[in-house]
Amino acid sequence: MVESNALLEEAARLAEAARELQEAAAILISRTRNEEQSLRQRAVALESDLRRLQSSLDSTVRKKGQSATGGGVDPKIAEKVDEELCRARCVINDGDVASLLLSKTHGRFLKMFLGPVNVRATRKEVQLKVKEEYNSYRDRTAFLFLLFPSTLLLLRSWVWDACLPALPVQLYQVWLLYLYTTLALRENILRVNGSDIRPWWICHHYCAMLMALISLTWEIKRQPDCAYKQRGVQLFLMWAMMQGVSMLLQNRYQRQRLYTRIALGKAKRMDVVWGETAGVEGQLWLLCPILFILQGFEAYVGLLLLRTAFVGVICEWQASHCIKFYFDSDVIACGILLVLMAIGNFANTMQTLIAKSRFKAKMKRTRSNCLLLDCAAAACSTAFISFSACPCILCLPLHTCLRLIHAPIWFC
Repeated sequence: MVESNALLEEAARLAEAARELQEAAAILISRTRNEEQSLRQRAVALESDLRRLQSSLDSTVRKKGQSATGGGVDPKIAEKVDEELCRARCVINDGDVASLLLSKTHGRFLKMFLGPVNVRATRKEVQLKVKEEYNSYRDRTAFLFLLFPSTLLLLRSWVWDACLPALPVQLYQVWLLYLYTTLALRENILRVNGSDIRPWWICHHYCAMLMALISLTWEIKRQPDCAYKQRGVQLFLMWAMMQGVSMLLQNRYQRQRLYTRIALGKAKRMDVVWGETAGVEGQLWLLCPILFILQGFEAYVGLLLLRTAFVGVICEWQASHCIKFYFDSDVIACGILLVLMAIGNFANTMQTLIAKSRFKAKMKRTRSNCLLLDCAAAACSTAFISFSACPCILCLPLHTCLRLIHAPIWFC
């Protein structure tokens, strides 16, 4: 009986402790929620003020450029204001304040697959983990992107007597559908969490998903004249193999370059490797010819699919079998998608190269300015000014000067 009473008292004590803990947790959460709401209001107001001032600055500079009298804000003052605004935006968007701001609206794609759930991580380390996992996934799939079509083409030549069976090709197309779907999902989640991914790459993956889905309905024709009938499939596998090589090169060089850009303040920590982001001249000389060849070959494969489909329509029309048109409509759709993706990739590559040329020109102008600053620093030294005690930018080395001038501008 004594043991029973002791057990009852212990259970009552633990239940009371649980209630007290629940009340303390509720009070803490309520206080934290109120403080978070107050900080969120301040963050939203500050973001609104930054947008208003940036719009006012852009409008003033635009009016000054159009005005014949040349009145308005001095260009140096405008550049300093833009630098400070950029620095403030970077602190907000790349720091802990970002979790207080309203998240970007989820697109229809995320809602279709995940429903109306919030996929924005509140902690920065979780966001960075999502980004690192995305980069690792790209590395793994780039190797598979090269391995699968290469294996199919080798087996076609050595085992299958230059005639691909339908099942391996369709399994490869199923894997492509899975790959592009997962990439699109991950990229949409990353955009919600603050990554700067160009909309074209997500749109490109939507088109690739649709093409992989449509290609599953292809009729893989065999003998007689198998080599001619499967010419489009063979060229598509060759293009996929070249794309795998390009992805491996991009991921290898751009990952290291992205770390450098983040260190220099030209990219945010949540930015990912995408597209043609090679940062030095040697990488551009290597990657750009490969990319242009791939884009031209992609357009060629698309036009070949269109030509094959329409030739089949003409032949069957002459034989009074118009039903063949409906079976070739999937080939026509894949051809159109390939041509559209090639055009979009080419346009995006050219935009990147133009942006890099502008950045290089600005770097040259800034380098000349920094040389003048170094001359002024030399003058300071001749005037017996102590470099260690001087806090001004004139007394910094050239590379530090470049970094301080450009990092606030390009960090955003």
